[in-house]
Order: sequence, then C-alpha cells, then structure tokens
Amino acid sequence: MSEESSSLTWRPLTRDDAKASADLLNAMESVDGFGEYYEEEDTLQELIDPYTDLERGSLAAFDGDVMAGFMTTRYQPVAEEVHRVVMDGGVAPGYRRRGIGSRLLKAGVAAAGELHARHHPALRLAVDVHKPESLAGLAELLRSRGFAPVHYYQRMERLLGDAIPDAAMPAGLRAEPWSERNDEEFRLIRNEAFKDDKLRAPMTADSWRSKITNQTFRPAASFLLRDEASGAPAGMLVTMSWDADTAATGIRDARFMFVATMPDYRRRGAAGALIGHALRAAAEQGYDRAVVEADSASPVGAFGLYERAGFAPKLRFVSWALEV
Repeated sequence: MSEESSSLTWRPLTRDDAKASADLLNAMESVDGFGEYYEEEDTLQELIDPYTDLERGSLAAFDGDVMAGFMTTRYQPVAEEVHRVVMDGGVAPGYRRRGIGSRLLKAGVAAAGELHARHHPALRLAVDVHKPESLAGLAELLRSRGFAPVHYYQRMERLLGDAIPDAAMPAGLRAEPWSERNDEEFRLIRNEAFKDDKLRAPMTADSWRSKITNQTFRPAASFLLRDEASGAPAGMLVTMSWDADTAATGIRDARFMFVATMPDYRRRGAAGALIGHALRAAAEQGYDRAVVEADSASPVGAFGLYERAGFAPKLRFVSWALEV
C-alpha cells in the first residue's frame, strides 16, 4: 500500500454519500469523456439498490469530505450454476496512480467472495466488470488480478434531426406505450429474451423497480409490442434519459436500454419496426439523439439492426470476468 493511499480515510459507502459519489463520477467524466453525468438522485439510486450490500460489499476512500475512489458490488438474488457478482468503481483523476484502484479492486474481489458465500455458496462464482475499453490503465489493472475480457458491446448513436426511415409494423402486431398495467410484461419479456445471455441475470420485480422504472425512466417513449390476435406480448423497448447529461451537454438523449423481441416473433421485422416507432416518438417528444448499446456478438444481429436504423458506433465497452 502506498503512503498516499494509506493517508486517506477508508470505509464502506452509505446512502449519505450520494453527493460525494456524483461529484467523483463527474470529475472522472471531465477527464475520461464517456458522455455520462450524474446528479445526486442518480447516485442515490445506486446506493439504495436492493442487491447492493453497502456494509459488506462496498469501499470508498476519502480525502476529508472529497471522495477519492470507490468500489461497489452487486450480488444476484437468483442464480443457476454460476453466481455473477457485478463490480463497479472508479478513482478521481487527481488521485490516480497512487495504488487506490488496486486496493479497491482487491477489496471488491474479496467482497464478492463474501457475498457469494452468504447467498449462493453451492454455485461457482464469477466477478464481472463492465467499462469503456479506452479507460486508461484499466486493462492492465484487471489483468493483474486475473480478469479476462469475455464480451464486447458498442455504444451507438443516432441524431433525431435526420429523416427516420419508415418501418412498417408486421401484420397482426401493434405498439402500445408503457403503463402500470403492462409493466410486468416488459420485465418478463426482458428476462425471456436474455435468458441465454450469461452476463444478464434475470431481473426480479425489486430490481426492475430500482434499475429501470426509476427517475430516469421515460414511459412515454417506451413501448410494448402485442399480438393482436392472441393478446400475447411480442416485444418491448425501454427508454431512459439522464437529466444530468442534458444539463451538461445541451443534448437530450433517449437511451434505448432494452430492445427485445420474444423468440416466436424474431426475424419478422418486429424489432426494426419497434425501433422506428420509438425513434419517431422520441423525435416528436423533443429528444435530440437516440443511444443504444449493441452486443457485438448478438445472435440476432443487433449491430446490423441498429445500423439499418441509422445508428453509428461511438464507443466500445468491455465486459471483464474473473472466474473464481
């Protein structure tokens, strides 16, 4: 441990750290430039996540009242075969290269092990980290602890001032906006569509409320596809938007967090029509840009689907994993 690192105050995070967390993340953004800004309400949402055990699974370094770095871990309430604990964190630009990141990573792996022992001791453990590929020094740090890259994702963007191509809705399907009545269908479609993706655990109702239908959720730009004959849900698109991003950049983004179709409705043009429908709605509602994150190895060709809808790649993310 470096002398500078040991001179800091180290303790688990609490809900009262939301403002300091937002300040740290915004300081990181000013240097790293990934297009992600935060308000206190945004970071508080992360701190009150029902599956983030702050006492056992977090650690932060403070220099007085300033947060120099942090680490959080999030366990899965339900898991099969492999329990995947997601780790997040960062170090403020002025405190980098002092050993803080290394200490936080080591603590995160240890915390993941403790959470695993409490919740799913009979399963195998994997610790996941999802970060932009261009984050300086991250790859070397993760490799030094045994992490390996396992998946790649591409952030793609589309300006909404451009002409939006018309994609006819397949016969027998209709789009309806999100409502409290169909909310549970959104969640079930998400879980069914990604059930074979080992990096996306099923979302419980609590997790859905915490992660999705919070203050960043935009119901008017979120849509469910329904089979008119059977009434069955066929697909969905969830839109979220961060006010902090708009305030910092002047650009109002519609982030398509989930775009999913049920297996029986794939390869029929449903996803393309749903994206086109959401793009037009977002433009009409005053959004300036649409943003998605595409799985580079998607079995249903997500990258090409978004390209055809006018999206262009901007930033690549890497999912790293430590199999324990």
